[in-house]
Amino acid sequence: MRLVASDLDGTIVGHDGRMSERTVRAFRDCAAAGVEVVFVTGRPPRWLDPLREQLQHQGTVICSNGAVTYDLGAERVLDAHLLDTGSILEARDIIRGLYPAAGFAAETISGFKIESGFADPGTSELLGGVQAVPFEESLPGEQVIKFLAREREVTPDEFLRTVAPAVEHLVSTTHSAPSIALLEMAVPGINKAVTLSRYAEGLGIEAEDVVAFGDMPNDIQMLSWAGSGYAMSSGHPDALAAANLKAPAFEDDGVAQVLELRLEALRTA
Repeated sequence: MRLVASDLDGTIVGHDGRMSERTVRAFRDCAAAGVEVVFVTGRPPRWLDPLREQLQHQGTVICSNGAVTYDLGAERVLDAHLLDTGSILEARDIIRGLYPAAGFAAETISGFKIESGFADPGTSELLGGVQAVPFEESLPGEQVIKFLAREREVTPDEFLRTVAPAVEHLVSTTHSAPSIALLEMAVPGINKAVTLSRYAEGLGIEAEDVVAFGDMPNDIQMLSWAGSGYAMSSGHPDALAAANLKAPAFEDDGVAQVLELRLEALRTA
């Protein structure tokens, strides 16, 4: 075990935005033992407070499902794979043809853009006061890292199954919300595994020496790529099917349990 790569939400961070003390201690023990630690999340750079405040992590974070590599200590984007406005508009129109009531949003390097129908009524304050503006007006000149589509009348898995093949020539598509039909789209060919593998290569670390943790469909490629890919037993069935190993549930500090055992094995090797 030379590199630990972990998802955040549902893997080590709960709905309350908190990590357990046991989990924080396990990651700090990894760093103290000389094991590289990188976090690989669907969150954009502006939503990394749990790492900054609870773990005092100062290293690299792979954000937005692999679209952005971010130096948390320096608060600096190291690399980004940007969607072009034309592809977003074409994908939006295809999705709208399949689901006329769908709403759309876009994550940019600097913030968040929404169109009418994406946010629930009365949630503008939760979105930082963002106002709905057509993409044709809001996106030109922006650095878009993730395109989002939301539908309220289908399950997340059904939404993904229908949309992904229809827009695969324009964007790569996944989802990470267990109960909300919210699709996350990026540049074709970009996912957590692609960016993590490049990061590991830069450190001279092979896939067989990587331990990865995740719980949702946006973790599938990463769990398949890592030499030791652990799906949380509390995770999505597709993530469990993709992984070669299973960690105890998030509620049982599953990641911490696995890391404690692996660190003990390193000490006694």
